[in-house]
Amino acid sequence: MSRSVLLSCEAVSKSFTSRPLFENLSFTLFDGDHVGLVGPNGSGKSTLLKILAGVEQADSGARVMRKGVRVGYVPQDPVFAPGKSAEEVLFEALSSESNLDEYEKSLRVGMALRKTGFTDRAASGYGLTDQLSGGWRKRLAIARELAFEPDILLLDEPTNHLDVEAILWLEGLLKTEPEAFIVVSHDRYFLENIAKRMLELNRTYPDGLFQSNGSYSDFLERRDELLKNEATYQDTLANLVRREMEWLRRGPKARTTKSKARIQSAGKLIDELGDSRSRSAVSTAKIDFNSSERKTKRLWTGKGLSKHLGDKPLVNDLDLLLVPGMRLGVLGPNGSGKTTLLRMIIGEVEPDKGSIERAQQLRVVYFEQNRESLDPDITLKRALAPEGDSVVYRDRSLHVASWAKRFLFRPEQLETSVSRLSGGEKARIVLARLMLQPADLLVLDEPTNDLDISTLEVLEESLMEFPGALVLVTHDRYLIDRVSTQILALDGRGGTEMFADYGQWESNRSVPAVRVTGAPSQGGKSKAKKLTYQDQRELDAMEATLHAAEERLEEARQRTDDPSIAADAATLQERFAELSTVQDDVDRLYARWAELDGKK
Repeated sequence: MSRSVLLSCEAVSKSFTSRPLFENLSFTLFDGDHVGLVGPNGSGKSTLLKILAGVEQADSGARVMRKGVRVGYVPQDPVFAPGKSAEEVLFEALSSESNLDEYEKSLRVGMALRKTGFTDRAASGYGLTDQLSGGWRKRLAIARELAFEPDILLLDEPTNHLDVEAILWLEGLLKTEPEAFIVVSHDRYFLENIAKRMLELNRTYPDGLFQSNGSYSDFLERRDELLKNEATYQDTLANLVRREMEWLRRGPKARTTKSKARIQSAGKLIDELGDSRSRSAVSTAKIDFNSSERKTKRLWTGKGLSKHLGDKPLVNDLDLLLVPGMRLGVLGPNGSGKTTLLRMIIGEVEPDKGSIERAQQLRVVYFEQNRESLDPDITLKRALAPEGDSVVYRDRSLHVASWAKRFLFRPEQLETSVSRLSGGEKARIVLARLMLQPADLLVLDEPTNDLDISTLEVLEESLMEFPGALVLVTHDRYLIDRVSTQILALDGRGGTEMFADYGQWESNRSVPAVRVTGAPSQGGKSKAKKLTYQDQRELDAMEATLHAAEERLEEARQRTDDPSIAADAATLQERFAELSTVQDDVDRLYARWAELDGKK
């Protein structure tokens, strides 16, 4: 069955200063396409998305769109007018839709907010835009585009700032939405779960683009086969070039008029081999953390740790021991206290209760989430080598240009201001700085933001080989699954639980986290309190009670979405009121379940 074309790129080229990002790029997006777009940092993924969205113009080539197709675009860092509510943001966005009356706009706003989890004002920080967390700002940006009911949704790194539970929510949203979409992401589990087609921007390929139908894992298999064939092609071409070079060197007879065609052919072969080898030369960052090789068995010990943020408990009565070889992944919803826990470990924050014991002269290296230590006004050269033209790595002096090359920076970038570098480039600067410091304990807070997949793979290997202790906060499920030897989960209400690995956490995570609303669960009491006989009976019956409530909720949604009542304002208002009441019941039951489960 043929599918209709929504949007296509035809021989599109774009350069950044004198350096081309991509040239003569061509591909087509069809109705219902679920596309993942990957590629190394600097390959032009965000720029291509802007061209597809009509936000930026290509240097040459054409963006061709079917008549009437609507495109929604969610940038990496969405911007909102300050002091606006979520509803006001959406109504303001729809003000340009003159074909919609106020009732239709209200309907679209309500549906978009519900789809993106804005159903619990307390949970989502439903107030003003400048009070929203990064994750809820990303949800609001998605809601703003969904309100336009786009045929194509373009999302640039949508999982940035989302915690793991919110990423699972986004996966569910993209699976149920009928629109076509293109997602730029470095989150491999996310790509595996949402993509039915993959595109990779990379100068390794002759056309600068590799396309593969199927999942992300299917794409990896086909790309591997392609690159193997490319290597075979290079070997064959090299043999041909070798024979032609030998022929050319035989002497004057090779330069007769009769042989000119062969000489020209040999020249083309040499050029072709050079191009092929140039494309296949893939550079990756060289990340290798500097261990102190300390033999101390106990590096860091915390006993009975408790910490509150105002009236909100972050951790209650936590015992934690960090030893060499331990790689602890920390999971929890945004605002649950993950960064605060890391700051307690490195000594920036003291616990409200409990004691901390550190090994004598413990050397800790800390990767900060917001990269606040980077001065935006200094040059890349000074950021990499603050004291001069060289750095000392593992007792060896290296020139800053060589050190920069290790992290994929070009010599001409050394005098570039840090403020002009991309997020991925800034992350590589921080990693370069950390590698200069011998460490007993690595504490990394979201180190994967803005890193491309090839750099993530190198980072994984380095972390797995690090002999000291590691504490890692990341929303990258692939990384935390592969690297961690244990998982510490924070529930956002002071509760903590240890798991053997990510798989065990995922199979045991609390049910409220996967609700369609995506709002964090509410309520809950300390685990210190025991279940009464009545509590246990209520808990035993809770799964069936929730199942029935969810069925009522789904029925209420279907009645609300019934197109036959679209023109009946009174009936529609009544249905929305019913939906709100049933949703409140479901939220209350989930909160009660979390409370009872926390007492076990």
